[in-house]
This record gives sequence, C-alpha cells and structure tokens, in this order.
Amino acid sequence: MNTGTVEGPDGRLRCPWGLSAPEYLAYHDEEWGRRVHGDDALFERLSLEAFQSGLSWITILRRRENFRAAFAGFKIAAVAEFTGEDRERLLADAGIIRNRAKIDATLGNARALADWAPGELSTLIWSYAPAPGSLPAPRTTDDVPAITDESTALSGALKKRGLRFIGPTTAYALMQACGLVDDHLVACIARGAAGRAGKGGDRGAGPEKP
Repeated sequence: MNTGTVEGPDGRLRCPWGLSAPEYLAYHDEEWGRRVHGDDALFERLSLEAFQSGLSWITILRRRENFRAAFAGFKIAAVAEFTGEDRERLLADAGIIRNRAKIDATLGNARALADWAPGELSTLIWSYAPAPGSLPAPRTTDDVPAITDESTALSGALKKRGLRFIGPTTAYALMQACGLVDDHLVACIARGAAGRAGKGGDRGAGPEKP
C-alpha cells in the first residue's frame, strides 16, 4: 500500500507506523534510525530483531524491559555464561517470547561473540553501512525495501562468524533500527536522525564510528 507521512497529534508529519500504536511514537521519534554503536547495544538490537522474526515489532517493544531483565541487560559476557538452568528459566518466562530456537540462538550468539575482540561486532556491522547520502529518501512506505545487497552481505558475514537467526531481512531491520540507513520518509520529522545517537544508543562497549 502506498502510504506517505501522517500528521501526528502535534501537527507534525511522521512515518505512518510511528502513529499506529502509542508505544511507537517515542520509539519512532527518539530511537529508530538513530545511530547505535557498541557491542552490547548492538547485540541487544540483533537479538530483539531475531525475536521479532515472524511477529510484529510492537510485540517486542512492549516486552523490551522484560527481555532486558531476562537476558542480563544483553551484556554479551554475562549471557555467554548462562547455564542450562538459565535456559529453562527463559523458556518458562511469560514476559518474553518463549521460542526455543530464538532463545537458543541468542545464547549461542552470545557465546560466539564472547570470543570476539572488543568493538569487533560494532566495527563489522558498521562496515556494511551504505555511504551517507547514497540512497534516495523514501517518499512512501512502498519505497522502503525489506532487503538490500548490504543486508544480504551483512547476514552472510555474521553467519560465517557463527551467528544464527540473522537472515537478510532481519539484518536490514537491524540496519534500519540502528541508523546504518535512514528509512524515515522524506517528509518525516525524524528524517536525518541517522546522524545522531538514539536514546540508549551508546550502551555497551565498542568504539564510536564517524
């Protein structure tokens, strides 16, 4: 469906999804499309995008604090040490998504990432960001892709390094959410936010990239 920006309660134009549920407004304005750096912060986003697969993002957003509590704030070093008892705890936690494959992938990804050098995850992910200004600004939601060459390449690179549940579509959702691309519609008030850090965008370790 060809959908352009929609006027919000403050009279300003936003991407239509940003007004589709109350929880989306702050996420759209303050987080989505803003730069996220740091290994732990990106591990969190990567994990949540994987949990979102097959579901709506609002389902994850409404449970985000539960996820953070269940997964030790998504600190890679902490999650990598989770035991079989922790796994059973997660599978019984009604506050998150109790999907066995996704939980196992998150735990396995943390164990794999624990062997990476500090900042390595952040550097790898950001190496797949398109050059600033190289992509046309979407005018409607029809102009926003679900997958790109860069997301396919990023997915392949992460899988090659042992990470799971990160297909090209999930990789592109990660790129959108973390500011590697700016898919706010051209008339949206948040267009251009990709050049700024989002709320909580500097959580975790790892170098800040230009």
